[in-house]
Amino acid sequence: MRVDTFSYELPPDRIAQHPTSDREASRLLVLSDGDSPSEHHTIRDLASLLPKDALVVVNDTRVIPARLLGQKADTGGKVEIFLVRRVGTSILDQREIEVWQALGKSSKPLRFPSQVLIGNLVIHLLGRSDDGLLEVGLWVPEGSIADALRAHGHVPLPPYIKRDDEPSDVERYQTVFARADGAVAAPTAGLHISRALLGRLAVRGCELTSVTLHVGLGTFQPVTVDDLDQHPMHAEVFEISNTAAKAITAARARGAPVVAIGTTVVRALESAADPDREGHVLPTTGETRLLIQPGYRFRVVDILLTNFHLPRSTLLAMVCAFGGTQRVLGAYDFAVASDYRFFSYGDAMLLTKQVQT
Repeated sequence: MRVDTFSYELPPDRIAQHPTSDREASRLLVLSDGDSPSEHHTIRDLASLLPKDALVVVNDTRVIPARLLGQKADTGGKVEIFLVRRVGTSILDQREIEVWQALGKSSKPLRFPSQVLIGNLVIHLLGRSDDGLLEVGLWVPEGSIADALRAHGHVPLPPYIKRDDEPSDVERYQTVFARADGAVAAPTAGLHISRALLGRLAVRGCELTSVTLHVGLGTFQPVTVDDLDQHPMHAEVFEISNTAAKAITAARARGAPVVAIGTTVVRALESAADPDREGHVLPTTGETRLLIQPGYRFRVVDILLTNFHLPRSTLLAMVCAFGGTQRVLGAYDFAVASDYRFFSYGDAMLLTKQVQT
């Protein structure tokens, strides 16, 4: 599948730079299944738009303050470190350090080994991994590294948001159901869900369950090849619990659809699909490099709530695979013409899976 299939024209002023005043205020484009036009709604209408017995699945990953602005210990030069994923722990100079893969930039080339200081947080620059990412070790003389990151780290807003992070981003670039630290980008469809909306979904009769997929660097990684098959997908850690697997089994038993809140939920559920039971998943903990593009046969997800994604991206390819390429790209053109807001802090669309034969 050629990546230029997933191109569309987007005026720069349609890229949302701030979230809406409240989570439910974003617009919601509901794609029709037939020839009738798509419908304009808001997120506030979501509960009434879903089947009464639907199973709603959210991603409970929590975004860490992954953007770190520090100084070289030897020269005082400014350094920016962007944490990508935690690798594990190691011993350095008789101290236990947390080892991470990261991105880094400074006015002069980084040297190894060396140190970067941010408050009481010491970042050891250890070298580079095989894929070119930095390997860094985090250490604090007292307290926890998690506390140091919260004290000194910045919200890792995506690069198309052309401003510095603000205090309000700490709360708004996090879902209300975030639980498990590990993401370096938000599962953005989940940003629309408020606690009040969760309550209305429950009153509607919808069941809620969660999975975990720690959104990684790949969500920003541009596709630089012509053929999507040649695109190297970054691995993302995910977990499907026994509770989530049983909830999906119960939904299948009652004939209820599985509603994914975001493409990260789709990726997690489809990565854990039970090969022997259509529509079911296996409890799973591991990594996924699953690339979904048109031609993929969805086995678990029936309905998708998703934001509007970048042109020529793997996320847009996934949505096209789910809803049909022409149908989805037509909806994108309609959304552009209708002044919808795009990307992480933008509006959303709701669509059902295209009939697969």
